[in-house]
Amino acid sequence: MRQPDWQIAAGTAPRGGDAPAVSAADIRALLAESGWLAVDASALSDEDDLYAAGLTSHGSVNLMLALEERYGVEFPEHLLRRRTFESIAAIRSAVAGLLDGAPGAG
Repeated sequence: MRQPDWQIAAGTAPRGGDAPAVSAADIRALLAESGWLAVDASALSDEDDLYAAGLTSHGSVNLMLALEERYGVEFPEHLLRRRTFESIAAIRSAVAGLLDGAPGAG
């Protein structure tokens, strides 16, 4: 029996290659939909500083919640740091680590 996607993403079911891939495009889409940035998210490189682009601490919390919803993960306390959300690359790395079940993800 196939496990629901949220269980696969949350790491509570066998992965079997069905977990959603963490893409920079998905992260950009979440940023663009949110309006948390002062610039167009599609114009940012993976390494650009999101805080310099207008991301606030409140925006980063909302982004974290959107990422948790999208990928079925939960950010542990040790990842609730500015550097986790400072760039698209950092976010992608953190979420990929959570999906892989890495204890020190991020």
